[in-house]
Amino acid sequence: MNIKNVNLDQFSQIKLLLGLFPLLILIACSSQPKIARQEAKLEQISSAPPASTPPTPATLNTTPQSSRFSQLKGGATRGGGARARQQSADMALKQTAPSFSQFETDSTVELESSNTEEYNLINDNPFKVTKNNPLSTFSIDVDTASYSNLRRFITEGILPPKDAVRIEELINYFTYDYPQPKANNPFSITTEISDSPWNSQHQLVHIGIQGKEIVTENLPSSNLVFLLDVSGSMNTPNKLPLIKSAFQLLVGELTEKDTVSIVVYAGAAGVVLPPTKGSEKDKILAAINNLKAGGSTAGGEGIKLAYDLAKRFYQSSGNNRVILATDGDFNVGVSSDAELVRMIENYRDEGIFLTVLGFGTGNFKDAKMEQLANKGNGNYAYIDNLLEAKKVLVTEMGGTLLTIAKDVKIQVEFNPAKVQAYRLIGYENRLLRSQDFNDDTKDAGELGAGHSVTALYEIIPVGVESNVNLPGVDELRYQDNQVDQAAYNSDELMLVKLRYKKPKGTTSELIKQPVVYGGVSLDDASNDFKFAAAVAEYGMILRDSEYK
Repeated sequence: MNIKNVNLDQFSQIKLLLGLFPLLILIACSSQPKIARQEAKLEQISSAPPASTPPTPATLNTTPQSSRFSQLKGGATRGGGARARQQSADMALKQTAPSFSQFETDSTVELESSNTEEYNLINDNPFKVTKNNPLSTFSIDVDTASYSNLRRFITEGILPPKDAVRIEELINYFTYDYPQPKANNPFSITTEISDSPWNSQHQLVHIGIQGKEIVTENLPSSNLVFLLDVSGSMNTPNKLPLIKSAFQLLVGELTEKDTVSIVVYAGAAGVVLPPTKGSEKDKILAAINNLKAGGSTAGGEGIKLAYDLAKRFYQSSGNNRVILATDGDFNVGVSSDAELVRMIENYRDEGIFLTVLGFGTGNFKDAKMEQLANKGNGNYAYIDNLLEAKKVLVTEMGGTLLTIAKDVKIQVEFNPAKVQAYRLIGYENRLLRSQDFNDDTKDAGELGAGHSVTALYEIIPVGVESNVNLPGVDELRYQDNQVDQAAYNSDELMLVKLRYKKPKGTTSELIKQPVVYGGVSLDDASNDFKFAAAVAEYGMILRDSEYK
């Protein structure tokens, strides 16, 4: 089925497939004898190239296919429209051993029995009555870690923990056909209204933000510091060996104008590669290939050393970034979330950005890594296989490494004459207070070159008898609680406002875009709308949301 041209009946089938996908995978995995799995793994490992050999494009075979739906099974690019989507689907279909299971050994069984993974608590955003709460404010989120981490759970035959499912990251993992921004604007804004596929009484409002694409050849010079965890907890095939293969891919994309340093940390932190030109690939690859795991995890010390190195070789007209690769299990020195966040916040104002790459299972600290990326003007991805590494570090290199707008906030004002109540789907840990929108000291999310951000609101139109139990308050005694007549006379459903700063700026700029009341049937909605809605419902099913 080609999801680029679907009618309502087909959309229902897609929803069913999305809902059954985890169950089908669980059944398939549980019915496969362990010995057969081990034999398959051994065969794959024996046929794989040596770890010291940088993967080439030929290693990642891509035979043309046609289904966008297949992206749900593997890597998907962000930015580049339909062609990029097709390429990502091709790679996903050729991924014969999704997730880290291609490296599986008996140690993974031990990790499962002593699981200490950590995720932040997420409570679904509730419906809010527009008359009492007309403003909805949140920070954008370009992280994609939740989707690939979820894929890892499912392909290993494990139902993901509820709090591991962040719906906005599932939606934003994929690409959409949003228009490129005009003139010198860093991004474009697209809005669309149609029916909610899971509640016929409600509507969905789709907001899409598309970052300006910059071809690799036009990217500015980069001052990159690879901060790699080589502690004892990284001594499994899906951690340090995968890190080494992933960074080999990135090294292949660097040029003479780029500078790379490598900092490692275990019981202590140290520099294993001083600043080196990107053209000296043999030297960089040798440093990566010689890494070995062992010892405790002084993550805080490594972060400090990496940022100090990035600051010392800061490029005023270039891109300065620390790329942290870890399982997040810091246990020596500065290791608490609060201490690490304070340290990161002190460095972010220096113009140094952060990319966090999560690896491994069992002791994976998702909560810690998400916080570090959020507070460090950065982005966060989870690498479960080499194709995901290629997606993040090669295909989406510009978006991963180059920030085009920082502290990006969205505020939506709903018209109470048109909208009875609304609910933001996802972004639970990105919510801001109404007054934070105009406060330039409040941190928010960053947008990379070519990246897109999608937000969905489920709304209950005025006059609709919904099956949702809406919160209510008594009529106010000392102020008018009535809707202004001007709101009834307006044809606007809501006003979308967006604030952002330039990468080196300190003052935000404001964009406003009204959304007119109306909409189209689900049959006539865009393919982007239908696909994002399907992914959102998939996430709600996995979370067992009361709104699914």
